[in-house]
Amino acid sequence: MNNLKIFQDGLIKVYQNDRQEQLVDARELHTALNNKRQFSDWIKQRIEQYGFIENIDFTTFHNFVKREGSNLGSKTTEYVLTLDTAKEIAMVENNEQGKNIRRYFIEVEKKARNMFEIPKTLPEALRKAAELAEQLEQQKPKVLFAESVERSKNSVLINELSKILKQNGYNIGQNRLFEKLRNEGYLIKQKGENWNLPTQKSMEMGLFEVKKTAINKPNGDIITKPTTKVTGKGQIYFVNKFLKEVI
Repeated sequence: MNNLKIFQDGLIKVYQNDRQEQLVDARELHTALNNKRQFSDWIKQRIEQYGFIENIDFTTFHNFVKREGSNLGSKTTEYVLTLDTAKEIAMVENNEQGKNIRRYFIEVEKKARNMFEIPKTLPEALRKAAELAEQLEQQKPKVLFAESVERSKNSVLINELSKILKQNGYNIGQNRLFEKLRNEGYLIKQKGENWNLPTQKSMEMGLFEVKKTAINKPNGDIITKPTTKVTGKGQIYFVNKFLKEVI
């Protein structure tokens, strides 16, 4: 993976090699799909079940993982998937997160085609130049927004994030935004005391923080309630992510 560059960092990272091929780390895909099976069993079963061919649909390499506090460790086998293979694996996961990731891969595919398609005629080249200029013009408010948020350390509620998204051209209310964030694996969707709290993945990405709010009950008791807030980094991430859907 050392010779790969990040092509798209969204729902899951998509990498690019020197031949401009888009690739996906199978272990990262396994995590993004929220699959509970052991990774090595899961990927081997997918390869065998759907007939994926090494060095065509995927490649492998070995990684040495040290044990904490020791020079000892174990060797793991890692898998790098073509975008088509990753798209098919996401589809056969047969759940909402798999569908979301597959749609995301399709958008990445379109982006790659547009970027690397060479104009065959002068009018086509002029049209592409005009489209690029228009896209850059449309991006200006988003760049200014990102710069202003980056300078701010204030976190906001999900409701406030929905207002920010509306101001930047993505029309979504608080309830639909909560649902979208749950379905795409950013918030916990299992009902209970942790419902709508950040998932481990989104906390590790630095997108959210959890604030404790004290509530005074009529009988004099004081209880604390966890509240999910979107960090400055999270605001930039979600504005950039969701606005790509309307460009």
